[in-house]
Amino acid sequence: MKLESYVAGRWVAGSGEGRPFVNPTTGEILGRVDDTGVDPFAAIAYGRSTGTPALRALSFEQRGNLLRAIADVLTTNRDRYFEIARLNSGNTKVDASIDIDGGIGTLKTYARYAKSLGGARTIVEPGQEQLAKDPTFFAAHVWTSRPGVALQINAFNFPSWGMWEKVSTALLAGVASIAKPASATAWLANEMVRDVIAANVLPAGALSLVCGSGARLVDALGLMDSLAFTGSAATGLKLRSGEAIQHSGARITIEADSINATVIGPDVAPGSAVFELARREIGKALTVKAGQLCTNIRRVFVPAEIIDALADAVVADAGNVVIGDPADERVRMGPLVDGGQRSTAIDGIDRLKSEARVLAGGGAPDTIVGADARSGAFLASTVLRCDEPASATVMHDLEVFGPCLTLAPYRSTEEAAALVARGGGSLAMSLFSDDADVQAQMINKAAAWSGRVLVVDSEVGKSHTGHSIVMPQCVHGGPGRAGGGEELGGLRGLHFHMQRSAVQGGPGLFERLRRDGVEATL
Repeated sequence: MKLESYVAGRWVAGSGEGRPFVNPTTGEILGRVDDTGVDPFAAIAYGRSTGTPALRALSFEQRGNLLRAIADVLTTNRDRYFEIARLNSGNTKVDASIDIDGGIGTLKTYARYAKSLGGARTIVEPGQEQLAKDPTFFAAHVWTSRPGVALQINAFNFPSWGMWEKVSTALLAGVASIAKPASATAWLANEMVRDVIAANVLPAGALSLVCGSGARLVDALGLMDSLAFTGSAATGLKLRSGEAIQHSGARITIEADSINATVIGPDVAPGSAVFELARREIGKALTVKAGQLCTNIRRVFVPAEIIDALADAVVADAGNVVIGDPADERVRMGPLVDGGQRSTAIDGIDRLKSEARVLAGGGAPDTIVGADARSGAFLASTVLRCDEPASATVMHDLEVFGPCLTLAPYRSTEEAAALVARGGGSLAMSLFSDDADVQAQMINKAAAWSGRVLVVDSEVGKSHTGHSIVMPQCVHGGPGRAGGGEELGGLRGLHFHMQRSAVQGGPGLFERLRRDGVEATL
């Protein structure tokens, strides 16, 4: 099986050998991806000249109907996608649901936002400024769709959600999308786009797909186009500083590596409700999607006086994780996406050992259910402990992209906040505490280093969505090493694909603009 690309309104097969993608449980080659011979300039030009004009001609509500139609197509084929996620990503049913249902849910959420915007095509911010002594000359800010195309390069860990969360905001803004999934798990994205195209629910050119390296796509971008990238910080830096982006003038947003942190508040006692909530969330970090989430917990900062108790609890939980073939109902965690990722993760763990000791895991699991450790990309849930985090460097700089985290003690909230900041900017941090003063202090001192802050206390309990789960209502992105980008966040997600212009004129102009557009705050 060789995955085709969908460009310029047709399915095109690459002419080269391509890169294999595998079943990480068995190591079996499932197929290949290749875009040799696929014209990136034609792909971009078609979206820009055909897809975007068709979308811009529609109202927000009509675009939302398209999003709902995509969601309906995906829902109809949901069971087949779960099987692909198991075979190609090593996902358990829980893992697959986060990706597949997360993508469908995001499409539905933005369809609801579209309905609230109604029949308008422009957004007018509330209020206006009087610019002259007499009330005859004013200014207001108006958002209009950019007449370009949105290139979206996605990571291997979320082939569904990563694609559809980007498509949702671009499509609602009136901009055509070209999705470029990571080769290792492109099968799911390819199958989903095939189903959507076959259902004929989108205008021509509104959605394209390139399966392969996509090496020259960035070269084809122009002034009104955009690039949304999710992946490694090294690749993100290369894209941001590359001549193609510099010369094109295209917008770029990056979601990159993230050394996310969890802080256990100084008020938390072993056995308390908040202690158990934190333990539960740490357990998820060591199992869900085999730890392959960009928002996953990588560092846990614990009051020095309770770190032994938390370490004992976390290690006990890690030892109870059933690892193996995700087709087996007993299995709680499947493999990493391929052998290369496992080797990279083990190399990272070895580097962490220079300043931390392994409490659990650290390599291949002792027991694997229904699979062979020699063929599958399995890694045990790994817990390390670093007793001198202030002088450590590796734990604050290296992200092991797998089921791995490091526990470390702190002695004051100031020290905890400083340790969070040592990560250099993250997508998410969480705080487990019942003390409102501690909550406020940590937000004031550490929130600037994180794109999202989850605060869990006894009142929140189990109602929270989780440290790692990205909700479409909340912004997704982070400062510093996390890329400095921002996606989603409700209507804020439209920022990237629309232009805010300060419009100056008389009362009649603004009366007309507000009648034709919709008043909303982005």
